[in-house]
Amino acid sequence: MTTKNSFFSLVIILSSLVSVGSKYSNKDLPVDMQPLTLKIVTYNVKNCVGLDNVTDYNRVADVLRRINADVVAMQELDSATTRSKRVVVLNELAERVNMQASYSASIEYRGGKYGIGILTREKPVSTSQVSLPGKEEKRSLLIVELKDFVICCTHLSLTREDRLASVNIINEATRKFSKPVFLAGDLNTEPGSAELTSFEEEWTILNNRQDFTFPANNPHVCIDFVLARKAENWRTEVLDSKVVAENIASDHRPVYVRLTLQKK
Repeated sequence: MTTKNSFFSLVIILSSLVSVGSKYSNKDLPVDMQPLTLKIVTYNVKNCVGLDNVTDYNRVADVLRRINADVVAMQELDSATTRSKRVVVLNELAERVNMQASYSASIEYRGGKYGIGILTREKPVSTSQVSLPGKEEKRSLLIVELKDFVICCTHLSLTREDRLASVNIINEATRKFSKPVFLAGDLNTEPGSAELTSFEEEWTILNNRQDFTFPANNPHVCIDFVLARKAENWRTEVLDSKVVAENIASDHRPVYVRLTLQKK
């Protein structure tokens, strides 16, 4: 056989293989192997008090509707405090965007509570809270288990020692899950810090750390993150990551990650 004929024979064989492969798609995979597309957002909403010092729940809700995420991790939420005029801030937002609310009180504050929350499209399978250290104020980790994955939210301490200790506590609290686990929140630390380096031993940072999130009107640092717990049985692929250019609704900008999740 000539070299030319050999080449054309190889092309025909490869074409036939591609043709056979094209008969199969994700639809042919078992249900538990089907890829899942998720959009996860983290947003420190500062009680919905904007940089204009106006409390506006509709303004923050409009931001969330525009992003249209599957899960939203939020920080700095009053629950029935005198400061919020007895409003439960997370519930106000949940009602406006038609999502399920899960709350973790980090501290007692002004006749009510102050902490973090998660909004989800579907009803959680379970929720739990873990206390985290904070010299200036105690912090917490909120864990919400859904049918296909687990989403966690936190707002870490302003003190490095507390943040480093929190990494170990968060790792211990999330190792038990066989489902994919995500962590989103205001970590109060920058890329390259000892805390993020410690996180990266067991987690992968999903958002673009070069996109700045704080302060909202002139961002120059990224301190808000979405992470995925490393797992042998799951593959996570980031499709899109973006910091939303919202300059006034809070002192932070929201950041989201859109991804696909598939069992290996």
